[in-house]
Formats: sequence, C-alpha cells, structure tokens
Amino acid sequence: MKHFLAALTLTLTTTPAFAQDKMTIMLDWFVNPNHGPIIIAQEKGYFAEANLEIEVITPADPNDPPRMAAAGRVDLAVSYQPELHLNARDGLGLVRVGTLIETPMTCLVVRGDGPVESVADLAGRKVGFAVAGLQEMLLDAMLLHNGVDPSEVEQINIGWSISPALMSGQVDGVIGAFRNFELNQMDLEGIEGRCFYPEAEGVPSYDELIYVARADTLEPEKIARFLQATERAVADILNDPQGMAEVFFSTSAELRNELNVRAWADTWPRFASRPAAVDHGRYNRFEAFLLDQGSIDALIPASDLVVDVTAAVPE
Repeated sequence: MKHFLAALTLTLTTTPAFAQDKMTIMLDWFVNPNHGPIIIAQEKGYFAEANLEIEVITPADPNDPPRMAAAGRVDLAVSYQPELHLNARDGLGLVRVGTLIETPMTCLVVRGDGPVESVADLAGRKVGFAVAGLQEMLLDAMLLHNGVDPSEVEQINIGWSISPALMSGQVDGVIGAFRNFELNQMDLEGIEGRCFYPEAEGVPSYDELIYVARADTLEPEKIARFLQATERAVADILNDPQGMAEVFFSTSAELRNELNVRAWADTWPRFASRPAAVDHGRYNRFEAFLLDQGSIDALIPASDLVVDVTAAVPE
C-alpha cells in the first residue's frame, strides 16, 4: 500500500539578524494540511518577526506528543482536546494553551460497500484505533449511544495503518480516521467510505487539534508570540486559501500529491482564527460527558485544563 503522507521532520528557521527565542513543537502526525498555519507562519516570516526560531518534530508513534511535552522534551505538542481530559488523570501536568483546528475531524469510518450501515451494525465486529485510550473512549461512547455494549466489539490497535487496515478487511471499521484524509484516501483507491461523526453520535463537540504544554514550565509570553504568528497565517489562509495552499505545498515536493490537495480543501475552513481564545464551556461540557459515561470519577474544572497565555502578556 502506497503511503500518501511522507514522514517529514522540518526545522523551521531563518537566518536571524539577532538571537531568536527557540521553541520546539511536536506534531500529532506527519506534516500535512492540518498543520498549515504553522508551516505558513514560517514561510511568510511571521515567526521570525515574532523573534522565534521554531523546530517542528514529527512523532515516531501517535501516542508520543503529549508524553514528550510532559517530559519536557518539547515546548509544545499538538494533541486532541479529548486526549487532554484523559491525560489530566494520568498526572502528565499538561494544559491547553492554544487551538489549531476548532471543530471535530475524527470519524468512525467503514466501507461504503460493506455490511455496516449504522454504528449499531458494528456489534460482533472488529474496529481499529491508532491512539490508545482516546479513540477507544470515543468509540465506546458512540457504541453506547447506539445501544451497543462496547464489549461486543473487538478493538484492535492498528497504529498508523488506518485506511489500509480497513480497505484490506483486517477490521470492519476504524475510529480516529480524519474525515479530510481517510475518506479521500479511500476514494483515491476506488473504495467508498462511510463516516459516522462523533458529534452526531452522542459525543459533545470539541476542539480537534490543540497545543498543549507543561503547566509548571510553560512560558506564556513566548507561546503568545507563537499563537499570534499562527493567527496571522490563518487570516491569510481564510482570505486566500488557494494562494496559501501554494505556499504550503511549495515547502516540500513530497507534500504535493492529490490526497493532500483534496485534504487542504476540506481542512482550511476549520482552522481556529483565534488560536489563543478559550471556550471554558466546551471543556466543562466534555468533562460532564466523560463523567456521565463513566470514563472519569470526578470533574476537573476547565480553569485547570486550559490557559489563556495572552492574559499574562502585557498589552
């Protein structure tokens, strides 16, 4: 199976006229259109103007980013809001400091030509996942919403092999597929996919991709400059999505393929135009949902999960 997303590790730097503040950020996946604001902020010189030198690292394992941030190996990590709620119980000491994509992108995908026409049809079948804990929780919630006991579904860790595992018949469905990628990838292979959206199947809406950092060592002023630079990039994308697509794809020949071109069109409207802005209600609602379904024993207030780094920066 051809891999459409090439593993890339980029060091985003310019030659500074003076010493710049260095920051490292680990992505959640290979470099792809989901990370457009980060790449474009560099290419347009917005990080340099913010006196930042940004190193972007891709993970060897999809479970690595929050662990690396918690261990102090990177300054920021791209993670998922639902994962933050679960990690808060594991003592990682992470908080959300910004938002990259502000709408759910995850979906539960099955083959369009297969026997699964509803989530309830997964009873007695196999479903693959990539990020342990997080995606199992989402799947359990969707199953329960449709009257299926999660114990009736065999859940298999398939790592990076999301679409291939489904297309080959290894599993009957996959949770953790991104609706802007896996559906397009399957279509390019001539296979129709059917997507069940978590937010339509009992899961409250949430921020798909967020920036997380260690609460006890984060540097608000530096992170605020990072977010301001990416906010400028998002404004450029919203004003000129095709022009900014060219900027993004010009950074690497490996990025310019039909899958990524399709994914860009499905992704750019979902970027957070105010990445530093915090919706406490959204985080409190997700905590209440987790408590209601028995995934957690007690609530953690949003004020302990999210930080508005701009509040600490003088105007």
